[in-house]
Amino acid sequence: MGILSKIFTAIRGGAREVGETIVDANALRIFEQEIADAKNALNKAKGSLTEVMAKEMQTKRKITAVENNIAEHEGFAGEALNKGDEALALEIAEKIGEFEVELAEQQAILSTFVGSVKALKQQVKQAEKSIKENQRQLVMVKTTDSVQKATMAVNDNLVNNNSTMSSAKESLDRIKKRQQDRQDQMAASQELYDQDTGADLKAKMADAGIGGSPKAKSDDILARIRAKQSS
Repeated sequence: MGILSKIFTAIRGGAREVGETIVDANALRIFEQEIADAKNALNKAKGSLTEVMAKEMQTKRKITAVENNIAEHEGFAGEALNKGDEALALEIAEKIGEFEVELAEQQAILSTFVGSVKALKQQVKQAEKSIKENQRQLVMVKTTDSVQKATMAVNDNLVNNNSTMSSAKESLDRIKKRQQDRQDQMAASQELYDQDTGADLKAKMADAGIGGSPKAKSDDILARIRAKQSS
């Protein structure tokens, strides 16, 4: 295969892929339109069936009329024979023969119409059944398509929400860390302040019961006064 032939083949392949992509993207719309086209074709077929049925009815009336003419002329021929008019009876018989030829022709036409009507009715019935089934399937695929789109939307929202929640948690953790750092800085500053002012040493001495406090001295004074009173 030459290089140009390969290029043309690749182009045809690409065009086919593009065409399939377009068809797939519009498959639901295409299916719906195909059903509409089938319904239009069915309506036309019903119109044709109506015309054929009308011609069948017309042919049946012609056959009835011819049969009546035959019966009537047979009566005329019998009357001519009763009157001894052989020539007239023969002429009437010839007319009856013409009617019988016409009757045979109309019966053949009627047979064709009957067969056509039967076949067309069967085709219309099958077409109606097929269209109804396709319409039912259309409802199903539309519903499925809607559910799938809704599900995909929900899943996308969940994914986006999870991403948002993850981002929010990161922000919360950063806030808490910043607050903890600030708290640690404040504690460290307080510790340095206590060291500089001696508060830290006083606290340690108080815990050890060294140095006392104004409250402790007041308690000692009150205890001494009570001792005096009791002596």
